[in-house]
Amino acid sequence: MAFREINAKMVEATIAPGQRLFSQRGAMLAYRGEVSFTPNMAGGQGGIMSMIGRRVADEDTPLMTVEGSGTVLFGHGGHHVQVIQLSGDTLYVEADRLLAFEGTLQQGTMFLGSQGGVMGMVRGQVSGQGLFTTTLKGHGAVAVMAHGGVIEIPISPQRPVHVDPQAYVAHHGDVRNKLSTALGWRDMVGRGSGEAFQLELSGSGAVYVQASEEKL
Repeated sequence: MAFREINAKMVEATIAPGQRLFSQRGAMLAYRGEVSFTPNMAGGQGGIMSMIGRRVADEDTPLMTVEGSGTVLFGHGGHHVQVIQLSGDTLYVEADRLLAFEGTLQQGTMFLGSQGGVMGMVRGQVSGQGLFTTTLKGHGAVAVMAHGGVIEIPISPQRPVHVDPQAYVAHHGDVRNKLSTALGWRDMVGRGSGEAFQLELSGSGAVYVQASEEKL
């Protein structure tokens, strides 16, 4: 794994010649060795379509390509950092929650409605996270950010998980998402999250939930 957790808010990444990482701008705290940081306007490994997706979702901050030989400390805004290891599956995560990820992963952009239908679109409006989400697929490690710590909750066909949309961080596996309401539409006027809306995740995989509903 390229990332080593130093503490709850910082990870160390090892860079070797011929390898590269992508990080959020401003995420580098310190580094040792011969390491370069270059703005990547093409959207990481996802190419131009990934960049377009982020721009449509108002997430047009370019990634930084990190290359060379050495070690880099990453962190951002004092947020909690969680390292997720992917073994060929796909991680769904909001672009603004990405701290850094290995260049071996293929980045893409998914329209929420394509997985959750109309309710998936509503989820984006309610949570304020936008209608697009970032996908990372393949073998490698990802460092994501959250408020107040993160817990991984398994999802199984017999046990779907219900999550407050604003507490949602990411999920992976063969998982479907659907926004459900615990209140009538009239009761939900002026309510943005909490008990009024619940994100139901079903299938096989895991969801990462943060301890705070605060947005990044």
